[in-house]
Amino acid sequence: MFSKDSVIGVIGSGAMGAGIAQVASTAGHIVYVYDNSAKSLEKAQSNLKSSLTKLVEKQKISVELSQSISKNINFVPDLNSFSKCGLVIEAIAENLEVKQKVFSDLEKIVSADCVLATNTSSLSITSIASACTKPERVLGIHFFNPATIMPLVEIIPGIATQQSLIGNVKKLIDGWGKVTVIAKDTPGFIVNRVARPFYSEALRIYEEGIADIPTIDWAMKEFGGFKMGPFELMDLIGHDVNYVVTETVWKQFYFDPRFKPALSQKRLLEAGFLGKKSGKGFYNYAEGTTLLEPDRNTAIGKLVFTRVLAMLINEAVDSLYYKIASKEDLDLAMTKGVNYPKGLLKWADEIGPENILQTMMVLYDLYQEDRYRPSVLLKQMVLQNKGFY
Repeated sequence: MFSKDSVIGVIGSGAMGAGIAQVASTAGHIVYVYDNSAKSLEKAQSNLKSSLTKLVEKQKISVELSQSISKNINFVPDLNSFSKCGLVIEAIAENLEVKQKVFSDLEKIVSADCVLATNTSSLSITSIASACTKPERVLGIHFFNPATIMPLVEIIPGIATQQSLIGNVKKLIDGWGKVTVIAKDTPGFIVNRVARPFYSEALRIYEEGIADIPTIDWAMKEFGGFKMGPFELMDLIGHDVNYVVTETVWKQFYFDPRFKPALSQKRLLEAGFLGKKSGKGFYNYAEGTTLLEPDRNTAIGKLVFTRVLAMLINEAVDSLYYKIASKEDLDLAMTKGVNYPKGLLKWADEIGPENILQTMMVLYDLYQEDRYRPSVLLKQMVLQNKGFY
């Protein structure tokens, strides 16, 4: 269905859209990038030039490839330029009504067999597709930021998506040098669902005064081997992104307490303390600021790590139980999408599902909150004395 000659369209020239365009162009495709803001298009063009120059200087790509990538990408102010596209990927703001209008307008321009994809991280693919007369050609192709570096891409069919399309799109994106996983159209898909406890449980531990922010970050790196602690990562992602995804997933799961956002993060967002990008978040990034040292208490550190990891594994197990993805794709998504040191289901087998269940039951007994309910599948695995692999 797709070939090197397939023309790719990208809607949105922000960091994500421009990154996707660069990936497609590097794979040899002619790419059209549309944005309704001339200023944004100009900035994207300038950023691309700068990015390619750096890659040549670091000897990551040749001068010839740099020129080819640049030549392949066309920045256009008119959606009508997409008439020859075989695939269009939308990468604009997370607003359902805006996305639906774009898809509706797009359908009047592209050919009957052009595939329409959204890069949404938290909205329903089926809802976006409902704006189209041919929802069977719509699916999610979710890249991670920065798209040029992060290997993972989640492919998410909607309810109406034509089944043969899934394999064709997977083959295309694999050919772009990406690692693809297939996910069901549920809130957060794989990564943005399964990763929520990494942030929310760390926030809960902090709000309860069990450990402070530097100690929680230290514990997850020291005992879990995570490259960044949850507060460092939230500050890096930005609270305008991280908090909003948490709130969106929570609302879409009918306010399930497992996904409940934290007031301490909401207050930072309200204050405009967005993290690194604004100079202040959970940490202060102003020049000359001395960062607080963690309390390197092994008992506290292990308690923090055990609790956060149990919640992460429980969420991964529940995602498997509800057939959000295969066990292989669930583990692949977390190692390639958010750089976890191990796949969570493999990690569960190492620790022993019975030990994860025990941690969850202790938390559930203590709090009597649905937030800490163990997955049915976790209970079944323990009863049957089975592992996930």
